[in-house]
Amino acid sequence: QLQLVESGGGLVQPGGSLRLSCAASGFTLDNYAIGWFRQAPGKGREGVSCISSSGGNTNYANSVKGRFTISRDNAKNTVYLQMNSLKPEDTAVYYCAAQRGRTVQAMCAQRGDMAYWGKGTLVTVSS
Repeated sequence: QLQLVESGGGLVQPGGSLRLSCAASGFTLDNYAIGWFRQAPGKGREGVSCISSSGGNTNYANSVKGRFTISRDNAKNTVYLQMNSLKPEDTAVYYCAAQRGRTVQAMCAQRGDMAYWGKGTLVTVSS
């Protein structure tokens, strides 16, 4: 079965950290740009951070710049999102998506369909 699976979400206090993982099964991520997206209750889905297939290009939403870091380990077929200095407004369901042949800017702007979406992992930032 071809799928993306997110993990690493949970409850964390403001100022804390979490690392999300996006693992592929049934296919390899080598040739795919990967994006992390989030959807807070009552809000639309937004692009958080995206990374090119090589890892050489990245893109971040202004709201997470300097706090979040995206990385990938193609040998492990996994992409990560390190989230530091978390704020209550980071509370959302986080999804990863994969698509070939798309720039990180277009990926994060959600221009066009994605080949694969994960089912999401919930991040709650609260004291």
